[in-house]
Amino acid sequence: MAAVSSLPYDELGAIIGRQTPILAMFIPLILVWIVDGGRGLRQTWLPALVAGFAYAVTQFVSSSWISVPLTDVLGALAGAAALVAFLQVWKPKETVECAIVNEGENSKIPFNSRSVSIAFLPYVAIIVIFTLSQLGPIAQALSAGVSKFAWPGLAIVNPTGGAIGTSLSLPWLPGTATLLGVAGLFSMPFLKVSGGEAVQTYGATLKQLKWAIPTVLCVLAVAFVMNFSGQTITLGRWLATTGHAFAFLSPAIGWIGVAITGSDNSANALFGALQVAAAHETGLSPSLLAAANSSGGVLGKMISPQSLTIGAAAVGIIGREGDIFRKTLPWSIALTLVLCAIVYLQTTPVLSWMLP
Repeated sequence: MAAVSSLPYDELGAIIGRQTPILAMFIPLILVWIVDGGRGLRQTWLPALVAGFAYAVTQFVSSSWISVPLTDVLGALAGAAALVAFLQVWKPKETVECAIVNEGENSKIPFNSRSVSIAFLPYVAIIVIFTLSQLGPIAQALSAGVSKFAWPGLAIVNPTGGAIGTSLSLPWLPGTATLLGVAGLFSMPFLKVSGGEAVQTYGATLKQLKWAIPTVLCVLAVAFVMNFSGQTITLGRWLATTGHAFAFLSPAIGWIGVAITGSDNSANALFGALQVAAAHETGLSPSLLAAANSSGGVLGKMISPQSLTIGAAAVGIIGREGDIFRKTLPWSIALTLVLCAIVYLQTTPVLSWMLP
């Protein structure tokens, strides 16, 4: 874990931004194919490609020169804006009338600009709040809300007998959960959600994630033990026996990590140090393989049990997670193999020019 954290954050983000945009460009096309097959693809391939291209280009530019933390936010905004602008001059041959159903009142809410604006409001609040939190003065002020303390009961030394820091950093103010909570509080009056309803919804969400949360915590604990006991480095040296071909396997390891844990952060904690150890043994770039671990993890997210459960619950098809899994697994494997090829070629003169 320490080996990964010592790598330059901006460099890792820039490398990921040279890998994932190639795949992101085609994700809207794949989604259309999954939802409506060849018919939908024939009718909407052009707007899907416009949205994917705008997202991919913005992702590349942001990760390289603007802000790594805001890469996906800016990419999503650019993709949505490009799609809206394109639809002003392009119209589909077939349209589908739809309405928002309010299950509590068993009635339909008119599909108009006001209802759409209200529906988008929580996402706008999240984007604005997270963007502001990255600005210099605000980020500095929020950094004061980070508590660090030694974890009780841990006394670890390195092979020379020197003490290894085992302190925990708790970002209770700038943390993601806090910022999401602020966005939720801001959205409540506009969505006409009472305090009781908000607490009830929060409790239902925790119940939905009752297995995902301890799973992530246990994975982080395993990663801590493996890294500080030397197991991770041992595995890394063993995998390094594949030589230069390990570059091809690197994204697949991240894919496996996220498919099991459901969290890119957990997979990076579990396998990040392994990637760095293997990189040092094979003479490959540690930053490239660490970035490949994270990029591969993104493609494993769609088949992780936690993601399947949350996705099924979000659209009201609880119990049909297997159907989603069967639809997404082939695409997840295919995209991961493409990413493996890209990372391998980035270690050769063919695509090495892509790296910062």
